[in-house]
Amino acid sequence: MTIKKRKAYELEIIDLAFGGKGLAKPDGFPVFIDQCVPGDIVFAKITKKKKSWAQGKLINIIKQSPLRQEGKCQYCNFCGGCKWQQLGYDLQLEYKKRHVIESIEHIGRLKDIPVNDVIPSDRIFGYRNKMEFSCSSKRWLLPEELANQDIKKDFGIGLHVPGTFDKVIDIKQCEIMPSLGNEILDDVRKFIVKSGLPAYHLRNHEGFWRFLMLRHSVAFDTWMVNIVTREKNHDVVQELADILAKKYPEIASVMNNITDAKSGVSIGKEEICLYGKDYIKEKLGKFEFKISANSFFQTNTRACEKLYGKVAEFAALKGNEIVVDLYSGTGTIPIWLSGQAKMIYGIEIVKSAVIDAKLNARLNGIENCEFLEGDIKDVLPQLKQKFKKELKQNIDIMIIDPPRVGMHKDVVKQVLSIAPGKIVYVSCNPATLARDLEMLATEYEISQIQPVDMFPHTYHIESVALLHRL
Repeated sequence: MTIKKRKAYELEIIDLAFGGKGLAKPDGFPVFIDQCVPGDIVFAKITKKKKSWAQGKLINIIKQSPLRQEGKCQYCNFCGGCKWQQLGYDLQLEYKKRHVIESIEHIGRLKDIPVNDVIPSDRIFGYRNKMEFSCSSKRWLLPEELANQDIKKDFGIGLHVPGTFDKVIDIKQCEIMPSLGNEILDDVRKFIVKSGLPAYHLRNHEGFWRFLMLRHSVAFDTWMVNIVTREKNHDVVQELADILAKKYPEIASVMNNITDAKSGVSIGKEEICLYGKDYIKEKLGKFEFKISANSFFQTNTRACEKLYGKVAEFAALKGNEIVVDLYSGTGTIPIWLSGQAKMIYGIEIVKSAVIDAKLNARLNGIENCEFLEGDIKDVLPQLKQKFKKELKQNIDIMIIDPPRVGMHKDVVKQVLSIAPGKIVYVSCNPATLARDLEMLATEYEISQIQPVDMFPHTYHIESVALLHRL
């Protein structure tokens, strides 16, 4: 079979590729198709054709796989939030483990690395502590709505159709967010419609309402509502804040972030507290953290505790070690490990995150964590000199928790030159984990990798790798 662009074919899905797409191989030629599971027989149109692979769009399922199940969410086949609901959770974990193994072997070219079974998330619905919904002046219609001429293609607030920036599904019920969040979302939707102010137009960049961000504290069962608008209109947003605060005693904070930036980012150039405080508190283990509207915090609180528990287990600190945490963010890992080490240094390039980290350390009465602002490439050599001259001690353990793009090559070189006895690498991307481990494997033995599921019903997987210096 010769696969051609813009042609449609009957294909059998034989596997799930990393990234969550179904994989067909007509005559050995890989074709990737979204919204499919292994065992499906599908009719799909080829939308992209390269020399060694192609990408197709699902037209319809001719025969369903016995592995396929009904998703709990009515939007799961259209929204990009959690597309794996049609797979049983145990099967999701199997594929996630396999994707880690395949990345290590094929991208990192590393063989026989022990990869443990995935640690599951206790909750597979209602687990996200943060959701961000986009406002659109023209919502995307579901297939069953297209045939109804009475349906208006007007305001919508929800999540984007995958691969688009201007198509927003009007979400009435998000299953991966705690249920109260859906009630708040619906009240905000009704208020926006009645306000008479237009939603932001994602193409001409006009309109008032932009985003709604909801944060939930699992430990304290409190909520932050962050209303993002293009310009300031205090009377209107204050009225919305007052309505929400009166109706929901669980709401501890209502914020208004204001931004006219054309990029689809919800961080405001100006921020106003409309009700309560400008933060909510959350707990990881025994530690408390203040979370502001734009702070980074792991989105699955209880699974995060499992992740950090594994980091602590791999670090196996005895109390006299010097630890350096690269990409330390708001200080969660250093604070989690603080009672087990002599001193922990966190390096982070984002100024606001460093401020939050210092505040969180003070909040927990921690004195052996120091947070340094700057690029790792600049700060790490300075730390190395400090340890040699002043402390007469080497870095014992390094924690590395980079963003999805992984480590810069220059950072890898510096890590190798410092040569800590042990590295604990935390990754949210198996592909960049594999690439970075290949570079580190010249001087380190990779003892084991532990995947941890933070994102049920998605292909995303966190992993913790333990490395010992050869």
